[in-house]
Amino acid sequence: MKTPDKQRTRQGSGILRTALRRNLGAMVAGTVLMGLYQAAETAFPIALGLIVEHTMRDRGLGSLGVSIGALAVIITTVSLSWRFGMRVLQKANTTEAHRWRVLVAGRGLEPVARDADLKSGEVLTIATEDADQTADIIEVVPLLISSLVAVLIAAVALGLADVRLGLLVIVGTAAILTVLSVMSKRIGSSTREQQARVARAGAKVADLIIGLRPLHGFGGNSAAFRAYRGVSTEAKQQSITVARVNGVYAGTALALNAVLAAAVTLTAGWLAFAGRINIGELVMAVGLAQFIMEPLRLFSEMPKYVMIARASAERMALVLSAPPVTTPGTGRPPSGPDLEVDCVRHGTLRKVRFRVGAGEFVAIAAYQPRAAAELASVLALNVPPDAYDGSVRLGGRDLADLPVAAVREHLLVNPYDGEIFAGTLRTNIDPSGTGRPVDAAVEASMLTDVVALHRDGLDYAVRDRGANLSGGQRQRLSLARALAADTDVLVLRDPTTAVDAVTEQLIARNVAKLRRGRTTLVITSSPALLDAADRVLVLDEGVITAEDTHRNLLAADEEYRLAVTR
Repeated sequence: MKTPDKQRTRQGSGILRTALRRNLGAMVAGTVLMGLYQAAETAFPIALGLIVEHTMRDRGLGSLGVSIGALAVIITTVSLSWRFGMRVLQKANTTEAHRWRVLVAGRGLEPVARDADLKSGEVLTIATEDADQTADIIEVVPLLISSLVAVLIAAVALGLADVRLGLLVIVGTAAILTVLSVMSKRIGSSTREQQARVARAGAKVADLIIGLRPLHGFGGNSAAFRAYRGVSTEAKQQSITVARVNGVYAGTALALNAVLAAAVTLTAGWLAFAGRINIGELVMAVGLAQFIMEPLRLFSEMPKYVMIARASAERMALVLSAPPVTTPGTGRPPSGPDLEVDCVRHGTLRKVRFRVGAGEFVAIAAYQPRAAAELASVLALNVPPDAYDGSVRLGGRDLADLPVAAVREHLLVNPYDGEIFAGTLRTNIDPSGTGRPVDAAVEASMLTDVVALHRDGLDYAVRDRGANLSGGQRQRLSLARALAADTDVLVLRDPTTAVDAVTEQLIARNVAKLRRGRTTLVITSSPALLDAADRVLVLDEGVITAEDTHRNLLAADEEYRLAVTR
């Protein structure tokens, strides 16, 4: 994983081009169908005008029947083309939004490979609202083209009746779009700011939810809520601004469209009064003046949606184009590897050096909690290799030369505060549903009492963040998930701090038994886990100061005895 010199930045316009390019087939089909819909809609008032004119000349039942048949064909075409055209476009829109959501979420889950400088709440907003609004460009373009088709057909039909009517539609449409395109730029900038403020408010909520219990513990919840209220108020004010701008835009578009329709109607009336057009052409002109307001409305709203889609695409680019912290290597560690930390310096760690042989069970007694956390972060790849001195090797291969995915296939670091997801006990232990050894992991982590307590057993419903479980149950559930992964190298950090001494003793024995023949490192101050280990390393003031079995250290090292005995 080498640090690159340059990173090509993906712009919002590039994201939009990508979305358009890979949905080109669906957009062509949707454009044809929606164009047919708009053409049939436009043909309706034209057909009415022709029917009126021919009926006045020939009042026979045959002409009436032909007219009714023609209208039926037009109405059927309108119905079917709209139904299937929107089905094609909405399917492509939904699929494209899903692709971007998955891509943004995937980047958000790669803190090692990417540095987006965005909090999880902001990434969540980008992966949902912004992904959806970016994908809307797939519907916007075909609707824009089909609306243009309707306007052109109306202009041609009116122009055939009288050139002045056709020119009035073309010139009026150009003037309306010129005015609205200027206004849409304000919408784009306002929308970007609104999305940023809403995302910050979402990030603040996520932080509050995570830290709610500690905040209650020292009485900081009121100050935190006040901070959120300030951020939320800013988002609300900006939303009001965006709504005001959108309202002015919509009102202006409606007014201009109405003025154009009225101008066409009045001009057609004047021409009919002057004998320049006949009654059928007057009926057609009045009908088209009323109809043209809908495609004109769609046509005039398109610039707004384009600006919103571009603003959302640019926010997605913040995540997708974040400069990489490291570039993954291409090697792979061997199966059943050992773990070696060689002269690592990071934070409070000062030339930490140790080796855990393949199949060995080693415990580290860290006297300072910060040093334990920093060591776990280095091993978990939360700290990129170029951010610390020294090296960490897996199976003799430096982590800097291995891709993150390959490292995590062989090395799992279970965090101190393992996240619990909404679902069931089973889906939390085996999230991917790969049939891992769930039962053995449940037994080893002493989660059996939780499973037996509920009628649904492993299918017992777990709320988000394990809200319906106790602290000890959440910790054992997290441990069971780590054990079920059955990885070559497992690193546990304080896996039993929330359980009682008897349960802790049983967990220590079970983990040692289950992990026999697998490389295991436990960072802990638990006497039970220290005693179950093959050997214990003492981490004090950032260096390894002692190494022996737990019982030998108890007998020979007074400081160790005071640090780990309870």
